[in-house]
Amino acid sequence: MPLSPIAQALLDQMTAHAPDWKTISPLDFRAMSASMVQPADAGDRIASRDLDADGVPVRLYRREEAVGNEPVLLFLHGGGYIACSIDSHERLCSRLARLTGCAILSVDYRLAPEHVFPVAVEDAATALRWLAREAAGLGLDPDRIAIGGDSAGGTLATVAAIRGRDDGGPRLVHQLLIYPGTDLAGETESKRAFATGYFLDSDFAELCISSYIPDAADRSHPWASPLRTASLADLPPATILTAECDPLRDEGKAYADRLREAGVPVEYRIYPGMFHGFASMFGILPEADQALIDAAARLNDAFERTAA
Repeated sequence: MPLSPIAQALLDQMTAHAPDWKTISPLDFRAMSASMVQPADAGDRIASRDLDADGVPVRLYRREEAVGNEPVLLFLHGGGYIACSIDSHERLCSRLARLTGCAILSVDYRLAPEHVFPVAVEDAATALRWLAREAAGLGLDPDRIAIGGDSAGGTLATVAAIRGRDDGGPRLVHQLLIYPGTDLAGETESKRAFATGYFLDSDFAELCISSYIPDAADRSHPWASPLRTASLADLPPATILTAECDPLRDEGKAYADRLREAGVPVEYRIYPGMFHGFASMFGILPEADQALIDAAARLNDAFERTAA
């Protein structure tokens, strides 16, 4: 299926203003991304506050009417490891908090090229351990913690879940992975089919990956490519959302298949006619609104099962 008409129009507009990925620097792209940040929708009625998670900046989002003992999603933003922040994803996190009825703790992990692999991985793990330790004092339920993220943040979420399993906790109730990258070293049909003209161009991907992982040999490390983890058994149930016209589509599907083979319950959904990054375009793309509704429903189910 081709891109939907609305998605195609959006992509045409984005492509018309895209830089030359072979000449732009990571810092230039970061500044460009920061200039396009959109505020949260006031109608979501979300209160937020900034906190320090053992040296990692985080932002806690809660519904204005929320009371104590809420479940919580630890969220890791996308941006190719070189851009975006808790500010860039405030709109998305606020909407998820409203739809899900849980708290969201968004992590401002350190970015490349100033901080290369595995610094972002360590920041994600630090924030997760801090959340598990401090949840009760924040009015959150330490027994109902989920983890998630989009794109690069989805990758970091998978790795944090695996590290939590291997390092003795905390135990997570769910993983919400929105078009995650799971194999930086592999080639897939979707990477070839959507290498140019679908937002996550191959030149852009190479800019991000080479900035984050200067040593190409590290791209196969399981903390960079979680699909290459020896065993995915005993991980929390997962929801994996992908876009049909996305270079990362096939590795998202491959990760879902590996989880199922390991006995992990998985809900895998692909959104026809969508491109990488579409979920942040809710209010414009109907499929993005549906994806967030689907994600919220899956998180709610996970939290309710744990509460029971």
